[in-house]
Amino acid sequence: AFTALTGLIFLNAVAQRLDDLTGRGLDLLVIGEFFVLSLPHVIALTFPMSILVATLYAFSQMTGNNEVAAMAAGGIHPIRLILPLVGVGLALSATVFFFNDQVLPEANHRLSSLLANIGSKSPTFELREEIVNEIHTEDDTKYFLRASSIDPRTNELQDVTIFDLSETGELRTIIAEHGRMAFTANLRDLVLTLEDGVVFEVSDTRPGTFQQLRYDTQILPLHGVAEELERQASGSRSDREMTVRMLQAEVNNSVSQLQILREESLQASQEAVNAALQGMTEEELASQSSAQAAAGSEISPTTLGRGVSNTHRMNRARWDVYQLSSARHLVEIHKKYAISFACIIFFLLGPPLAMRFPQGGIGMVVAASVGIFFLYWMGLIG
Repeated sequence: AFTALTGLIFLNAVAQRLDDLTGRGLDLLVIGEFFVLSLPHVIALTFPMSILVATLYAFSQMTGNNEVAAMAAGGIHPIRLILPLVGVGLALSATVFFFNDQVLPEANHRLSSLLANIGSKSPTFELREEIVNEIHTEDDTKYFLRASSIDPRTNELQDVTIFDLSETGELRTIIAEHGRMAFTANLRDLVLTLEDGVVFEVSDTRPGTFQQLRYDTQILPLHGVAEELERQASGSRSDREMTVRMLQAEVNNSVSQLQILREESLQASQEAVNAALQGMTEEELASQSSAQAAAGSEISPTTLGRGVSNTHRMNRARWDVYQLSSARHLVEIHKKYAISFACIIFFLLGPPLAMRFPQGGIGMVVAASVGIFFLYWMGLIG
């Protein structure tokens, strides 16, 4: 059950992100790392679900073979079959919680950093028709290439012109009627095969000289055209990349900021009211409060109200931000516990359902699993 469910969801998750990997000349180790780091998120979802399928199937088989009825006739109550599962469920729930709290956040963080690094990496190579394309190689040599047409399927070029600046003080202009391009096995070096063309050369070391060379086929290697993947560690973490301790620290920080905002707003209101009652001047109020004061020797109630209103409006915007942050991190904390506790729930759901429908067989297992999975999945999304 675990293998089948994990395989199905994992293939779907990987298929959605294939666009992030294609056309970037990534090493097989990088692609393998992407697959490995994508697995923990899937496992966190499918492990409790596989427990339900396994329990349903096991007790469905026992009920269908009349083993449960035989035990009941021998004086063994079905509850005795379920009690050991509670102990197993507790052990697996603790294991799943440790996995969700320690392994999953770190895997999500590394996957997020990897995708960010891949996203910042330019595509392996991309030439556009009818413009001069600048090509850099690993030794900082520049080439400029123009082609009237480029077939992206066959990589064939038509009417090619290349300006070669690889040698200092020399300019080579390579012209070809047609050609084709291909990467080497390491996906870093580009090889141009040019046909039916001519090469023009001029050199600063030989003023006034000019050289022309006609060729049938010329092979031009461009080394290190594709960029290597640069690894940059990401310091910030999203809520799904944090452990319970990290999440709780964020919640505590948001709560403390909310308390500070509450006290600031209360203090601004109290100072404004006191200033209005005492008829304080603008200078006197400015020395005691940060509330906005209008021009004039006396501060009117209207001016005080406007200043306090502006203060409250700004604090309200900050309040919403911290409140939303606190709620988002609390939801993630609750989700870690809820997914872990689902192991026990699914252990307790399986046996009664299987015993209630003794002739259900594999059809009942599939139907019940799909229905419960739907509620489980919608609950997670919600």
